[in-house]
Amino acid sequence: MGMVEKSSGNVYEDLGLPNAGEMQVKAILAAEICEIIKHRHLTQVEASEILGIAQPKLSCMLRGQFRGISEARMLECLNKLGRDVEIIIRKPARSRAAGLTRVVFE
Repeated sequence: MGMVEKSSGNVYEDLGLPNAGEMQVKAILAAEICEIIKHRHLTQVEASEILGIAQPKLSCMLRGQFRGISEARMLECLNKLGRDVEIIIRKPARSRAAGLTRVVFE
């Protein structure tokens, strides 16, 4: 039987990939964009028109291939899909020297 290793909560970090934090944030944003598109019963063509993104690029993003799409662009997509986006900056917990980025949905 193989050994099981506990996840850090970020699969990109667990795999040792560069920019793991950024990739995790993008994955969460892409998943939310996908859920909104599904909830509104939009086709990819309809969604791409709303978002101002070419349909093939939207398709790639929805399949987790979002390296060529910035976080800012993904936040803009959420705005175009009718979502408010807030960015809050605060001091990190005393237990950490470096800050962290996370995405929270209400």
